[in-house]
Amino acid sequence: MKAKQILKIAVDAAMTIALLLLMAYELIGQAAHEWLGIGVFTLFVLHHILNRHWHRGLFKGRYTALRWIQTALVILILLAMCGSMVSGILLSRHALSFLPVSGWAFARNLHMLSAYWGFVLMSLHLGFHWSMVVGLAKKLTARPSKLRKYILRSITLLIAGYGVYAFFKRNIGSYMILANQFAFFDFEEPFLWFLLDYMACMGTFVSVGHYGSALFRNANVKKVKRRQTGPTETTSRHQHETVMRQIEIARYGAFTANTNMET
Repeated sequence: MKAKQILKIAVDAAMTIALLLLMAYELIGQAAHEWLGIGVFTLFVLHHILNRHWHRGLFKGRYTALRWIQTALVILILLAMCGSMVSGILLSRHALSFLPVSGWAFARNLHMLSAYWGFVLMSLHLGFHWSMVVGLAKKLTARPSKLRKYILRSITLLIAGYGVYAFFKRNIGSYMILANQFAFFDFEEPFLWFLLDYMACMGTFVSVGHYGSALFRNANVKKVKRRQTGPTETTSRHQHETVMRQIEIARYGAFTANTNMET
């Protein structure tokens, strides 16, 4: 695996962990929350720099239904991140308190909307690219195992199921529509339980994104296979490899396909 790919994974992992900690807000303290928010925004910018090829190809190629959804998701995440940062600056009492800005009432509502929608959207985005994690895991395992596959899917189902319960338990939906404008934190609750609930919620949306995108990818695979005539005497080796690569990209995504081509 190349150093750039390792860096991408490290940045995404750090951003995911930091996102979970940000949702704790009062439980980690306002100062820590503000500095962590600045860190997440920095990682977000770095993430886009490392994936700048996506921006260059934004207006190139054919847009499938999956690509439209992924692009819309990225734009919505960008809006949520900008909303979080702008409102965070207005609300700052520690890290950026020296700035002569105000607007507390408006900023508080914007921050809540941006934070909780951002949490859900980023979790879905992670799910859309979870095939990358699956592809890397397959490369690290010695050989496939049906038993392991069923065990992992059962665990995923349990986490996603509990995540639905935790979503309502933590009133995340009400925060997303501002039905409840003040986030509630139980300071007597162990911090670990709070994190586990939000990890389960994240797991639910990751599962939705992963399996939802898999449906679109499988549909793309079927379309590519219908176009494939198979390697015949009149079909060059290069054409056959191109078709097989298209199938792999449709099924697992470009990252995994590129990794397989390099090894």
